[in-house]
Amino acid sequence: MKMRNLIYILTLGFLLLFQLGNSHAQSDLYPVLELDFMNPKNYVINNIQVEGNQFVDAALIVIYSNLSLGQTIAVPGAKVTETLQNLWKQQFFSDVKMYVQELNRGDTVNIIISVVERPRVSKFSFPGLKRAQAKNLREEISLKGNAIITENLIYKTEKEIRDYYYDKGHFNAKVNIEQFQDFETPNSFIFRIFVDRGPKVKLYDFEFVGNNTLSDKKLRKAFKNTARKKNKINIFKSAKFIQEDYDEDKQNLLKVYNAEGFRDMRIVEDQVFQVKQNRLVARIKVEEGTQYYFRNIKFTGNTKFSDEVLFKILDIDSGDIYNQSKLDEKLYGSMDGFDISGLYMDDGYLFFNATPLEILVEGNAIDIDIKITEGQQATLRNMIIKGNYKTSDHVILRELRTRPGQKFSRSDIQRTVRELSALGLFDPQQINVVPKPNQADGTVDIEYTVVEKASDQIELSGGIGPRWGGSGSQFVGTLGLVLNNFSSRKLLKTDLWNPIPAGDGQKLSIRGQSSGFFQSYNMSFTEPWMGGKKPNSFTTSIFHSVINGNLRSGADRSAIKTTGASASLGKRLRWPDDNFSILYALTYQQYNVQNGAATGIFPFFNNGQSRTVEMKVVLSRNSLEGGFIFPTGGSNVSLSIAATPPFTLLRGVDPKTLTGADKYKWVEYHKWKFDAEWYTKPFNRSKFVLAARSRTGIMGYYDSDMGFAPFERFRIGGSGLTGAMLFGQEIVSQRGYDEGTISAAATGNNSIGAPMFTKQSIELRYPIIDNPSSTIYLLTFLEGGNAWNSFSTFNPFELRRAAGAGVRLFLPMFGLIGIDYAYGFDYRLSNGVKPNQIHFYIGQQF
Repeated sequence: MKMRNLIYILTLGFLLLFQLGNSHAQSDLYPVLELDFMNPKNYVINNIQVEGNQFVDAALIVIYSNLSLGQTIAVPGAKVTETLQNLWKQQFFSDVKMYVQELNRGDTVNIIISVVERPRVSKFSFPGLKRAQAKNLREEISLKGNAIITENLIYKTEKEIRDYYYDKGHFNAKVNIEQFQDFETPNSFIFRIFVDRGPKVKLYDFEFVGNNTLSDKKLRKAFKNTARKKNKINIFKSAKFIQEDYDEDKQNLLKVYNAEGFRDMRIVEDQVFQVKQNRLVARIKVEEGTQYYFRNIKFTGNTKFSDEVLFKILDIDSGDIYNQSKLDEKLYGSMDGFDISGLYMDDGYLFFNATPLEILVEGNAIDIDIKITEGQQATLRNMIIKGNYKTSDHVILRELRTRPGQKFSRSDIQRTVRELSALGLFDPQQINVVPKPNQADGTVDIEYTVVEKASDQIELSGGIGPRWGGSGSQFVGTLGLVLNNFSSRKLLKTDLWNPIPAGDGQKLSIRGQSSGFFQSYNMSFTEPWMGGKKPNSFTTSIFHSVINGNLRSGADRSAIKTTGASASLGKRLRWPDDNFSILYALTYQQYNVQNGAATGIFPFFNNGQSRTVEMKVVLSRNSLEGGFIFPTGGSNVSLSIAATPPFTLLRGVDPKTLTGADKYKWVEYHKWKFDAEWYTKPFNRSKFVLAARSRTGIMGYYDSDMGFAPFERFRIGGSGLTGAMLFGQEIVSQRGYDEGTISAAATGNNSIGAPMFTKQSIELRYPIIDNPSSTIYLLTFLEGGNAWNSFSTFNPFELRRAAGAGVRLFLPMFGLIGIDYAYGFDYRLSNGVKPNQIHFYIGQQF
């Protein structure tokens, strides 16, 4: 009886509606339906009609009503209430009515559903916002045209906009949505959304409460993603407050305490509140708890290595602060690779496991038992290569330090990844290595997955410039092509081109340049694995350049032509370690001088021909990490010795009797060069990289009567023209000074170059984008260098100093380009030289 009463109460609100339904326009055709609340009558639905709908399809409304033809319903009854509730749930309508009409006083009825649809959003705009800002906001919010206008829609839109600006540091953003009727579209409104972003809110400071042991400064360092405005040093780090980053940094705070032995530390309370309209303060209250220490540590289960060896690597003594992170690193993941896991895995123990167990906690002292499970040594079985759609498998396989049949070695895998990165053909960050062990037979397959990147480069520039030494104009430009993954064996097999013969890791370079007074043409080819069995690289090149003092013809013409060829053989060494390599090179050059002294291009002799036969040996060690464009660690050091035969001695002539072209018919010299660069990260877990470089070059002679050779000297100053054969000069960049001014000052304003130089520099780099497909980084530097004309004046501590900042951009198709601003502190080398210099770069400078 109570249930029936409940049904009557639920349907009571609809009784008048049913009665009104009898007075519908069609009521004249049908008798009035009499209702008996105590005895509901069952009817069969003969027809369902929908009226008042504009956008929602009538059939869809019938489906939402959950009524169907032929269905039996009780009138009055719960089904009527359920039908109306179903339609209201859709939120399409602002009013819903239901009419019931009896047919011929029988047992069938017609159902008429009358609805009033909610208005819709025809379009919306953001008055006051710029086009780009409005576009970004449209993409971030869920509001779309034709959306049904509800209170929830308005609330949701306002919240999404406020959240969007909240993430951008605008904590007090205000949103006001005004609605205007759209007379072009029935039952529709236009939204004009007015946004007041307010000032950008930044975190002014941290306030720590309860930190009795660790200082505020140490705790602030835990907030790596959230910087404070107060006393901010890092100009690249924003003080914008982002809740997600702040929550992550609070977890870093726990790690800082755990590293100091406070295992029970907890954050009791944290509040972020505004102290000004655009300033926040984060107040964090901590409870440090007890500081714990290691007491007794022991190893169990180790048979391969003694406790003494393991303790030396663990580097944790009794009484040290309990640092769980250090313990884990020394067992498995030390940054320097010197950990117990590496010791075992480099000897084949792939299935090694070390589990530290706390066997006793007494006061603030903890005893640790490190249980070692050595397992069996694993043998390499198959090497699997994936992801190389362009590069041939053998190019990758020959670089692998892991070979089938060898014992598993973690360091060999790490070295293989470095070698693959050094090829310049793959994205270093996406080289993935997955060991696939089979513990049953003690073997393991190694799967290397690479992602190829664009490695070829094209250089194309051109224009019309003034004619050198005369009236009119002439073409000025550069055309260059570098193929770093060339394949000579596919050269005649055009069906294998895609779209060029590529895939064998060979390098082909072709370049031509014309700048009015200067022309240069060169071509080189490198086979990195001559013979295909050993990493012995073979390079050949030919080159030709012309320096014009004027563009006159005949006997009045002034020019220097340089033509030559070179061949070199490089070999990797295994001693002192396999980072060393040695290079042997032989170069022949011929210089043709015409009216050189008359125009000042070449003062040593006026007309004639000189030849150079140079033999060079370069010993180098390269352990760079992170790629060639933006190294993040390691070093690259090289020592080279280049020498020509002592032609004067071999010819048996007295240099005192030789003059002009006869004296330099065969050029003789010996050159010593030392180049070194080191890279390191000065701040833990930061992107900053510190690059320190040093370079020194000294030319010597066999006979003092011959003196220094006129060719192969060092031209110091400016951005450097990498690759330009300027009558046998070696170009050395020196920021803060104009092109060649440092060497010119050392030789009495002579542009021929100096026989000796030194250069030191320090750069602090920060990557903006470190994706190999497009790398951008900023830098600031200190640099010093100088040149000397004799051994007696050589002083490596007397340097021309400079400082400045710059940016580098790497695009695979165009290589590395950059621009630096430099201030030369010792700029007074010649009249008219200014201390402020802008330098443009193409290619890696050193």
